[in-house]
Amino acid sequence: MSSTPTTPRTSGTSVSLPALLVVAVTVALIVSGIAPHDRATWLMETFWVVLGVPLAVYAGRRFPFTTLLCVLLALHALILSLGGHYTYARVPLGEWLKDGFGLARNPYDRIGHFVQGFVPAILLREILVRRSPLRGSRWLAPLTVCGCLAFSAFFEMIEWWAAVVGGSGADDFLATQGDVWDTQWDMFLALVGATTALLLLGRVHDRQLGALEAQRPGTSGG
Repeated sequence: MSSTPTTPRTSGTSVSLPALLVVAVTVALIVSGIAPHDRATWLMETFWVVLGVPLAVYAGRRFPFTTLLCVLLALHALILSLGGHYTYARVPLGEWLKDGFGLARNPYDRIGHFVQGFVPAILLREILVRRSPLRGSRWLAPLTVCGCLAFSAFFEMIEWWAAVVGGSGADDFLATQGDVWDTQWDMFLALVGATTALLLLGRVHDRQLGALEAQRPGTSGG
């Protein structure tokens, strides 16, 4: 989420959008850590944010991200921070959706796993387009989806290990809410999220990648 050439600046002293997103995510993370429902669950849920923010800032200096990817990464971080504070089964937004649509369970966990496919799809697509021979290939989309499914399956293994180590203490992290098919639902929703991201944002992403490529040093301006 570092500064990218695709992010306009209104003046020489203005702050870039990626920098603002980093600040917003950092503040949200700190706030989410104030009296969370369960400290251990908060640590497990926000681990990816704590790891991801400095990694994104460092990597972005040599590999500037598109604005689309910056916004999506920030959105994902906010979702993780909110879930970490309340636990996914207790997030108020999910309770409102549950009551409003007459659902049997708090759906915030389902939303989180949809996003777990949606956001990594754009991240992986950006890496593959810019750092592999797959640009323009018919294999780009299916391999991106497969990568997202692999990450989702790995995350389910993390939940399994957490359950083995923590026992009933890991229930808030698992957020199964009594659903014996929760693992399958999680991976399916990641699949749906990844596919949806490619279908909805593929062209927008291509335009931003093209603009980013055009502004690289040594690239012909036409």
